[in-house]
Amino acid sequence: MSNADKTLVTVATYNEMENLPSLVDEIFQNVPEADLLVIDDNSPDGTGDWCDRKVAEDPRVRCLHREWKLGLGTATIAGMRYAIEKGYRYVLNMDADFSHQPRYLPALLAGMDPPGGPPVDVMIGSRYVPGGGVEGWSLKRHFMSRGVNLYARWLLGLKPKDCSGAFRCYRTGLLTQLDFDAVRSRGYSFQEEILWHLKRLGARFGEVPIVFIDRRRGASKIDSKEALAALGIILRLGVRNVFRFH
Repeated sequence: MSNADKTLVTVATYNEMENLPSLVDEIFQNVPEADLLVIDDNSPDGTGDWCDRKVAEDPRVRCLHREWKLGLGTATIAGMRYAIEKGYRYVLNMDADFSHQPRYLPALLAGMDPPGGPPVDVMIGSRYVPGGGVEGWSLKRHFMSRGVNLYARWLLGLKPKDCSGAFRCYRTGLLTQLDFDAVRSRGYSFQEEILWHLKRLGARFGEVPIVFIDRRRGASKIDSKEALAALGIILRLGVRNVFRFH
């Protein structure tokens, strides 16, 4: 099978040695025909070393090593660029901590070309459509997530219910039209910003319900300063959206 018919699953890692081996097994149990790219930011816990060993034994696995922790947004872009360069049909991004369950991968892929319907450019694993949900969050985190999604949808004119989730499948052909240098977000506002840029390119969005499960092992990477910076970036994009600035 050529890459033109294949999906590249991308996973950004930093200190995910507790999760990555099991995650890789579950990914291939659900989508054995896919390839996997791990983007590791020089994890001191040996995540990158484990990935190199896995590459040597499984031709479906690739690993991109970066010199230091550069942020989720840049890792996602690195995966997208790799998918474009290698000619994959889809690139599917997910977290490494099992908050995104691999069992949803077939549904995300099936939604890209629904029978009897138009093709979709971005299929979102959504917590906020019927059948979706979250397990393991405090009331405060529920409130913050809902608030950020309403804030982004209103300011950026986005239609998806879940604009901040990172569990997504993208049609690589549309990503070739994207100016990655124009993407300013490096952290948690990346998810909203990339949807905004793709909306301006005429992207069709779809959502499939998922249940997001708070991480099984390891420490959360969420930083309050970065979260506040994300709100500021969304606000600036919203001003551009309202006044049609380029």
